[in-house]
Amino acid sequence: MWMIPGQNQTRVSEFVLLGFSSDPSTNSILFIVFLLIYLSSVMGNGLIILLICMDTKLHNPMYFFLCILATLDMGSATTTMPQMLVHLLVHSKTISFAGCWMQMYVFCALSATESIFFVVMAYDRYVAICYPLHYTVILNWGLCIRLAGGSLVCGFLAALLHTFFTMRLPYCGPNKVNHYFCEGPSVRSLSCMDTHIIEMVDQVLSVCMVLTPLSLIVTSYIHIVKAVLKIKSSQARCKAFSTCASHLTVVTLFYVPATYIYIRPNSSYSPERDKQISLFYNVFTALLNPMVYSMRNKDIKRAFLKVMTHGRVD
Repeated sequence: MWMIPGQNQTRVSEFVLLGFSSDPSTNSILFIVFLLIYLSSVMGNGLIILLICMDTKLHNPMYFFLCILATLDMGSATTTMPQMLVHLLVHSKTISFAGCWMQMYVFCALSATESIFFVVMAYDRYVAICYPLHYTVILNWGLCIRLAGGSLVCGFLAALLHTFFTMRLPYCGPNKVNHYFCEGPSVRSLSCMDTHIIEMVDQVLSVCMVLTPLSLIVTSYIHIVKAVLKIKSSQARCKAFSTCASHLTVVTLFYVPATYIYIRPNSSYSPERDKQISLFYNVFTALLNPMVYSMRNKDIKRAFLKVMTHGRVD
């Protein structure tokens, strides 16, 4: 800790991440479990990125967006899990103030970008089903790049505001964060001043980054359902709904826990419950997303089989 000039207070220079358990044997088991999950998520998302890049038949807007989603998932898991794995093995579980600042910013930026990006993917499905003949004209590569770039800019700016307002608070001790990474509400609860105004600002940002995208996704799917119900062939209807099933699954896996963590009233804050729930939108979505898309997608499975049998994709 260091002294705040002109004040009889100290300010923390590092935080201690308590993680899940203080028992070494329990931590050893958790290390093996989370290491397997992390490696599986990196390999799964990396494989999807590789297949999309290698197979020219997958060079279209839907798979371009899927490739970016896989990159975001891989980056989000890598921001938190390697350090968590180290802390499960070593006695010291400290992270510097600057390191905490950076981890919070990068994780929030990637998560906020992913939240916005799900809207882009919903728009892609909306155009594909409601305007199939004009799909490539509407979603041309210029628009795809602008949508992806806009999502990144909005996500990183929102994360900058969230991180700035959280980390500029005075932290005078204690410095023990009841979480496995520097997550905003968990760190903010250690501040030695009233955080009511900051919490209100953060709540507004959370609504913009969670509820607004979610409402746009719901609106897109209302139009999609209306369009699909007009299709006379039951087989065509099933095929149309099938193309949306994977996206709806990953949206649910992401938004349900994220909504609980960031939209729920501050009075219901529970550190133990929150760090368990955060595993779903941080760790398990990165693991499950490749499985959801690969199991339900014939093009991905076809490209994978070609690589396994021929060592390349034509």
